[in-house]
Amino acid sequence: MRVVALFVVVLPLAGCSRGEAAEPTPPETGLFEPIASVVMHPRCINCHQDESPRQTDEKIVHRPFVVRGKDDHGAPTQPCQTCHQATNTADGFVPGVTTWRLAPLSMLWEGKTKAEICEQMKDPERNGGRRTGEEVIEHTKVDPLVLWAWDPGAARTMPPLSHAQFLEALE
Repeated sequence: MRVVALFVVVLPLAGCSRGEAAEPTPPETGLFEPIASVVMHPRCINCHQDESPRQTDEKIVHRPFVVRGKDDHGAPTQPCQTCHQATNTADGFVPGVTTWRLAPLSMLWEGKTKAEICEQMKDPERNGGRRTGEEVIEHTKVDPLVLWAWDPGAARTMPPLSHAQFLEALE
């Protein structure tokens, strides 16, 4: 039963395989396409960056300028929680979650192709140590930063799929 469940959970992520195929499927029509539409959306990609987060749908460099810091929570003199509190501000300008931070460098997505991100999501060395598809899905179900993408506050677009649709695509 566990093997069947693992197969079902990993199947959409299998759609990104770089292996040889008789007739290659363009990424736009593959199983990973709906997942890519979310993870490459500004709500996700803006924090899956190198040294500085991005803001807005235009992915501008964070203002004020901030840096990753050694623990992904900003510089010691200006940690993310200086501005980012437990919830979005009432005016919607400053987004908030108690664990606000950049994604670890191992989870950098900016500048990568859909296929590269897909492979990365399956690799425990580059996905936060998640060894199974079930663990990747669980992360997207419960992580407050992931969930924030669907409650981003005023004047921010949400990913093109609802959270339920995103989970369905992953499963």
